[in-house]
Amino acid sequence: MRFVARILIACSLLATASVATVTHAADDWSRFRGPGGLGVGESATPLPTAWSPEANVAWKTPLPGPGASSPIIVGDKVFVTCYSGYGLSQDDPGVIENLVRHLVCVDLKTGKQLWQADVKAALPEDPYSGIGVTAHGYASHTPVSDGSRVYAFFGKSGVHAFDLDGKALWQAEVGKESDPTRWGSSSSPIVHDGIVIITASAESQSLIGLDGETGKEVWRQEAKGLDGMWGTPTLIAVNNDRTDLVMNVAREMWGLDPATGKLRWFAKATDAEHAYASAIFDGTRAFAFTGRGGGSVAIEVGGRGDVTATNTLWNGSDTTAFGSAVQHDTGIYLVSRNILTRVDAATGERLGQTRLQGARATGGRFGSLDYPSPIVVGDTLYTLNGSGQMFVFALSADGPKQIAVNEVASNEEFRGSPAVSDGRLIMRSSGHLYCVMDKGDEVIAAELPDEPEGAPLAGGPGGGNGPQRGPGGGGFGGGPGGGGQPNRFDPAAMFSGLDTDRDGAVTAKELEGNPMADRLMTLDSNSDGKVSEEEFRGGMANLFRRGGGEGGGRGGEGGGRGGEGGRGDSRPERPQRPATAG
Repeated sequence: MRFVARILIACSLLATASVATVTHAADDWSRFRGPGGLGVGESATPLPTAWSPEANVAWKTPLPGPGASSPIIVGDKVFVTCYSGYGLSQDDPGVIENLVRHLVCVDLKTGKQLWQADVKAALPEDPYSGIGVTAHGYASHTPVSDGSRVYAFFGKSGVHAFDLDGKALWQAEVGKESDPTRWGSSSSPIVHDGIVIITASAESQSLIGLDGETGKEVWRQEAKGLDGMWGTPTLIAVNNDRTDLVMNVAREMWGLDPATGKLRWFAKATDAEHAYASAIFDGTRAFAFTGRGGGSVAIEVGGRGDVTATNTLWNGSDTTAFGSAVQHDTGIYLVSRNILTRVDAATGERLGQTRLQGARATGGRFGSLDYPSPIVVGDTLYTLNGSGQMFVFALSADGPKQIAVNEVASNEEFRGSPAVSDGRLIMRSSGHLYCVMDKGDEVIAAELPDEPEGAPLAGGPGGGNGPQRGPGGGGFGGGPGGGGQPNRFDPAAMFSGLDTDRDGAVTAKELEGNPMADRLMTLDSNSDGKVSEEEFRGGMANLFRRGGGEGGGRGGEGGGRGGEGGRGDSRPERPQRPATAG
């Protein structure tokens, strides 16, 4: 890894340390995507590039339930969140009153469970239905640690603090509302100077700072429309005296004062109506790659007020779905729909695209449910998909070259991003924690498909595929289009493809084998057992429009913010900016 990256990671560790007396281990991965949220790890002990369920797996530990959160590592302990009791099956979700969240602590070296904290769900909670919560469940926020405490955010059930031995310290509520689409929330907490920063996007459309020692609210900034943001903020040192809390929201990038939550600067970012992925940075350059209707942007961090004209370095058309980007040397890498894209950090120019060799479909024709973000360790990139396949690429000035595809299990879902420490790669699935390390085992490598499946895609620098226009950055509506043409969300074509008998309606029988079958049948508004084209069009528009959803009332009363009486009566085109810093 280049020298500059080492400096950045060191700075980010200093910036996020919250207790002066606590010293982080060099290999700690104590927040979502590790030091600085960059997805870049340093390990004195090299990671393996090949493994299998029988080789180079140091341990496998059962979890009490699934989750889409990522593991973190603090010293010799691994922490991860899960849920149980409800929402484990669309066929029989169970009783919502039985929903319980868990924070599990495991020994890094042995995989032995050290302790488990259980948190009963605070009701009302979003039901396990539709296309949102059913995709990621009820444990989607990655915990964070300041080295002496670990903080878990459980949405409407609040923020919970524990010491590293599992003793409960405090609990704080941050809201009980719902976003209009009822997709839930996933922004992970971060820590700065003793303040735990919570992005309560769905729960209260607020950014909240809590005292890490007591849980007392230090500041709160409301931002109407923030519920279209699912990424995690990051902290960027502008100079020795100033650190900005930087976040990518719908259509803008913000820089805030982490001590007060007040807005220092903002810049027009992209036209994306939602912000799924987290921004990354190199020095004081922040990069955002968005999904639906968006693209990419680079902003020079700093300044005051509207810095769009002065601080925008470049705009691009490359998008991602759910996973955040990662940088290595001068290249930025993003993975979406089994395509690895490489972008020049200085100019935003696309340098090339490569298809992941040997990838299994994880979301059918309605898109990928690949939530994990890629990481880089040394000169190697690791990217995990929803079915548990880990694709390994060697990185060089000539571009990425796939050298392996590995897995530890083929019958589990993998929704969290991996964590790295001390030569160990930690992955979480719907049922287990796995630790992969070089044990010297002989690995029978999976044979990669012949070209052209793994060949670089056509349309190299500056060309190739246009921005994905489907909801979720291509989450629906198919893969990247070719020849520079945008891939637009086309409900009519989608419906036609599902209506195999051409009778003007889609039934459960026609959807057999489709992983999105249950969610699509929820569009049957008149409950006649089939979805008409009118129901399909209207249902899709309702799910993905920026306007309010059905059912008014505040989320605390079991309703979303759309419709009569909710806070979403007049939704802004972009999130309302927080109060301005003096």
